[in-house]
Amino acid sequence: MSGRLGHQPKGLGLRSVAGQVFALQAVIVVLLVTVGALALIFQARYDTERDARNRSLAAAEAFAHAPGLVDSLRAPDPTALLQTRAESARQASGLDFLAVMTPDGIRYTDSRPELIGQRSTGDFARARGGESFTEIFHGEPSDAVRAIVPVRTEDGDIVGLVSTGIEIENVGNVVEDQLPLLLGTAAGALVLAVGGAALVSRRLRRQTHGLGPVEMTRINEHHEAVLHAVREGVLIIDADLRLLLANDEARRLLDLAPDAEQRHVNELGLDPRTAALLSSGRVVNDEVHLAGDRLLAVNVRPTAPYRGRPTGTVMTLRDSTELATVSGRAEVARGRLQLLYEAGVGIGTTLDVVRTAEELSEVAVPRFADFVTVELLEPVLRGEEPSGAFTEMRRTALTGVRAEHPFQPVGDLVRCVVPTTPMAMALDSGRAVLVEDLNTADGWRAQDPEGAAEALAYGLHSLVAVPVLARGVVLGMANFWRAGTQEAFGEEDLTFAEELTARAAVSIDNARRFTREHEMAVTLQRSLLPRILPDLSAVDVAYRYLPAKAGVGGDWFDVIPLPGSRVALVVGDVVGHGLHAAATMGRLRTAVHNFSTLDLPPDELLGHLDELIDRIDRIDRGSEGESPGGSGSERRSGAGAGSGFEAKAGTELAGPGEDRSVEDRSAGGSAVGGSAEGDEGRERITGATCLYVIYDPADGRCIMARAGHPGPALVHQDGRVEFPEMPSGLPLGVGGMPFETTELYLPEGSRLVLFTDGLLVDRDRDFDTGLALLGEALATTGRSPQQACTDVLAALLVPAPDDDIALLVADTRRLEAARIAEWDVPADPAHVSRVRNAGAEQLASWGLDGIAFTAELILSELITNAIRYGAEPIRVRLLRDRRLICEIFDGSSTAPHLRYAATTDEGGRGLFLVAQFAERWGTRYTERGKVIWAELPLTTQDSELPAMAVPDLDALEDLAW
Repeated sequence: MSGRLGHQPKGLGLRSVAGQVFALQAVIVVLLVTVGALALIFQARYDTERDARNRSLAAAEAFAHAPGLVDSLRAPDPTALLQTRAESARQASGLDFLAVMTPDGIRYTDSRPELIGQRSTGDFARARGGESFTEIFHGEPSDAVRAIVPVRTEDGDIVGLVSTGIEIENVGNVVEDQLPLLLGTAAGALVLAVGGAALVSRRLRRQTHGLGPVEMTRINEHHEAVLHAVREGVLIIDADLRLLLANDEARRLLDLAPDAEQRHVNELGLDPRTAALLSSGRVVNDEVHLAGDRLLAVNVRPTAPYRGRPTGTVMTLRDSTELATVSGRAEVARGRLQLLYEAGVGIGTTLDVVRTAEELSEVAVPRFADFVTVELLEPVLRGEEPSGAFTEMRRTALTGVRAEHPFQPVGDLVRCVVPTTPMAMALDSGRAVLVEDLNTADGWRAQDPEGAAEALAYGLHSLVAVPVLARGVVLGMANFWRAGTQEAFGEEDLTFAEELTARAAVSIDNARRFTREHEMAVTLQRSLLPRILPDLSAVDVAYRYLPAKAGVGGDWFDVIPLPGSRVALVVGDVVGHGLHAAATMGRLRTAVHNFSTLDLPPDELLGHLDELIDRIDRIDRGSEGESPGGSGSERRSGAGAGSGFEAKAGTELAGPGEDRSVEDRSAGGSAVGGSAEGDEGRERITGATCLYVIYDPADGRCIMARAGHPGPALVHQDGRVEFPEMPSGLPLGVGGMPFETTELYLPEGSRLVLFTDGLLVDRDRDFDTGLALLGEALATTGRSPQQACTDVLAALLVPAPDDDIALLVADTRRLEAARIAEWDVPADPAHVSRVRNAGAEQLASWGLDGIAFTAELILSELITNAIRYGAEPIRVRLLRDRRLICEIFDGSSTAPHLRYAATTDEGGRGLFLVAQFAERWGTRYTERGKVIWAELPLTTQDSELPAMAVPDLDALEDLAW
């Protein structure tokens, strides 16, 4: 064959592979260059036309909006004023024409003066409709790329049109000017491509020695026949340690994949020792290596260097069948070690007691036993400490090589009442017990003769019973059974069974302890979360709460009614899991309830909550007053100044200029907060976040603030979803910075969605991705809040969430205008009776005559006191909701206080009367004053009036608080 190679032609003849490749490449290059040249010509023409459109439209837009154009069009002779300007603009823009026309197309100006006064051809309806556009115009005086832009007045009226453009002939000339360059480039590309193809083909000719297809096919056939006829495995590895070639025998011996070529030796699935040998480059003779169930004699030689560099390695393999016995024993030992490794990885993947027992049984079948049964004590399954009695256990797991079996099913009670059974002996001694032949196990047969007979008839013949021990305490029993023709257990299997069960016992005990803590945390948390949400007029609310699979956390939510038909929506999150997180969540929720009774704005409420957490942390650490940052009030620098508090009988509240200590503002706060990390190592309340939203159905106003918590989603009636921008704030307990509020006015029928980050974030999903999925899930309209909650969880919930999930969906409602009445009150006592009478008329129109007298009494007293002791502006508002709500606004921040007047006092009984006749009353502070409110039932049957003498309503105007 070498002789034939020497007589091959050295040119690129078409009979050789190199010549055929060159011819094919040349044809392809010619076609590609031709198509490319044509594409460039068409692209150049398209780009030129598009540029003409853009230039024309830009010039027309600029001239149409030029200062003074509208005034010039309204002048008696627009042509005289505009012709010169238009011509200058045309020349500066490089256009062929620029014309100013009437809306009907009559030219005021034109680059051709003879056309002035004539009507321009074309359809100007779009321009008269206010649209700017470009078009390819065909007609007189010439074909052109034309742009038409309307001229508008300040009122939007169209008083004229501006037409600009470039003639088609000039557009084509640009393309024709570029043709020599394009054709020259194409010719150059063709020459370079053909030259490159010739160089490639010449290189190919040298590689193939000028052989034709027939000769190369014959050489390959001879190569394949010789290689695959050898009854010895052959591997060829290149210098980069990648497999180049493997014959059939090598594939069989090493069990290589069909696509093993070009893989690295470490990716072939070889025994690590064999792979290391190939990587090392060592020369070996008949070195024994393990491959599956075979022992192979391996020879390795390097291939001949090429140009002074190593090219690879050749390995030959031979099956050593005479070492089969030794190989079998080595494989058994290796399999046991591998099984123990898999047990360490595969047992205890979850913190579930039952699943861990199942994993123990699954690991051992079928490589160690044919059947495995696991029984656990009842207290262990419940997460409790074992009682010490183990005569009765619950079958927890059963795995076998066949579906049918003679054992009691999972869930049955298994008793060990005969002390000589292998199970009882193993439990008493704390060591594994071996029974090589079950026919000799008299105690086992005596305990359940029928069951033992059935098991023996089934083929069970050998048993290893191992107690499940953790910390020296019995948790249960694991039994390994063999059946059929498999050899009986031996002494060497005893140690392996104990080791395997011991590894599982640790995981079972961990799962038991987790189960106990999880149940306690779930019970605690469910008792702390709201069970029934209040039925309110302001919102229609639905919620979902899901604890994390890894353990209960500190997510929480709440819906709190506020005076004036308003409502507070709250969600929060305490970082962490377990009892501490659940207890901290309950304390924070109680704190929010306490502070909400003071009717504070969201930013002040979060400030007090942050201050309270810091205070409780320092108290729990025993360092009250010793914090380097000073007390909570000093650290916040008066964050709560100006806040108002509802007065109680016999108490007085400080005015806005007087100091309110933390103790006063946090009254009742000792029941709130969390443990701190001090000398005793207790945990602090850190990583808590909160979002607090107040919605007023009277005007749709929504005020919100957050402390490091995700903001809400706002869903409009048309399905549009937005996430309002709002300051994030620091998490609670960090302190040092005030919180900020965001104010929105929600359209009618809006939906607010509050959530914790556990809904969005997961190990495989970041916050932004979760936010996008939430927006898509909320975009569907026509669903109730309950349906929306279900759909959101279906879209975002993962099978095993890492964190708690709290979701609150609230459809907002607005009070009808007919149920709201307002009056402005001058600061003159003479107007009290007028407003009182107007209120009585409004109550009559609402059909509330039964409570009119009580409402008039309250109005008279509150308006009179606002005039005497408040400040303007004074305003009265009545809301007819589920209660009648009377609200008096004034510009003073002085808080009223309830007291008992002496018999000699001329006044002081008014607020006392309000407290007696109103179902509830209180004070809340606004940015510019305060609101005193009182609630009355809509009917006298809802509450009885107090039995007391009531003076004339006009006389009440002389009383004071």
